[in-house]
Amino acid sequence: MPIANYSTTVDALKTVGEIQGILVAHGARSILMNYGKDGSIESLSFIVETPYGDMPIRLPINARAVLKVLEEQRVPPRYANYQQAVRIAWRIVKDWVRAQMAILETEMVKMEQIFLPYMITKNNQTLYESMVDRGFYLTEGKKDES
Repeated sequence: MPIANYSTTVDALKTVGEIQGILVAHGARSILMNYGKDGSIESLSFIVETPYGDMPIRLPINARAVLKVLEEQRVPPRYANYQQAVRIAWRIVKDWVRAQMAILETEMVKMEQIFLPYMITKNNQTLYESMVDRGFYLTEGKKDES
């Protein structure tokens, strides 16, 4: 079975607009689209207010990874190209954001829980990227003084 949304015809810009609408309806502010050198939107940054202060968040896509999956799944050639991969990636992110906001509305989670891996650190990395760099240690750890 092909990847979700593989046959979408919805332009990435339209989908990003839909994501923005969902996020704004749930308290996001200062939304920014980040473009790659090829002119396609590669991430969406925004700020959410939390009990701990404003938290900057960056939701990226990886269109190259989507394209690789399309090629591995041997979808029809008209769907296995970079621009289609961008459209698909954003549709998948939209579905994910919509589902996360539904869980948020149940009050089972908080906004900062949902987007924790995507929060932007002082080094302009997402928390996930920062954790990868640290081998998933929360701190540098204590030195053994024995």
